[in-house]
Amino acid sequence: MKKDTLFSKKGIELAEFNFGRDTAEVFDDMLNRSVPLYQELQRMIGEIAAEFAQDGTGVYDLGCSTGVTLQTLHEHINKDIKLMGVDYSQDMLDKCRERLTTMQVSRDCELLQSDLNKPLKINNASVVVLNLTLQFVRPLYRDSLIRSIFEGLVEKGCLILVEKVLGNEPSFNQIFIKFYYEMKKRQGYSKLEISKKREALENVLIPYRLDENRQLLIRNGFTSLDIFYKWYNFCGIVAVK
Repeated sequence: MKKDTLFSKKGIELAEFNFGRDTAEVFDDMLNRSVPLYQELQRMIGEIAAEFAQDGTGVYDLGCSTGVTLQTLHEHINKDIKLMGVDYSQDMLDKCRERLTTMQVSRDCELLQSDLNKPLKINNASVVVLNLTLQFVRPLYRDSLIRSIFEGLVEKGCLILVEKVLGNEPSFNQIFIKFYYEMKKRQGYSKLEISKKREALENVLIPYRLDENRQLLIRNGFTSLDIFYKWYNFCGIVAVK
């Protein structure tokens, strides 16, 4: 796993955050060091997916990046169930394909390059995963994406949504962000790296409050939902059709 040093160089200003080749090369390390309880979160996603995955259906990972979550899904669900990975970045999909090849995945598994800001047809899905993905979809298009997911799920199918979230109260929000940056320092990131990445993500990663995400799900068809993961300004929701 190549170490993430994307934002470590002084005097070099990067454009807004993107999911190109340089990011793809270090993305696994970035997630492990930037997402609280990342390995445990992966296990939880796998367990929930296994609970709701149905024979004869498909399981989708939207924003599959390098395929870490697809690997988790592969290890947890019935081998007769098709996996579908979707990502806009060809560099990420290339890394994902490398991972699946190394794993010698023999099940039916399809990778699709697609922009989630544009219409996407979900068919016969029993599980759809949006793991730290929806926050990168423009707010204007989030309703249509969630509606497409709901319509493409079979009965008793589920959406697993993990997002970075804003606090409901500004004072708590600032405290949670402070704790998050302290966690990143413990993971070896410098103040410079944290600051430069924050600037690069501005207007690219647009988080909602937890209640806004809940309302987004409810108004697009989901009525049965609950929180399965919460760490300061990160949250996981499972919603069932």
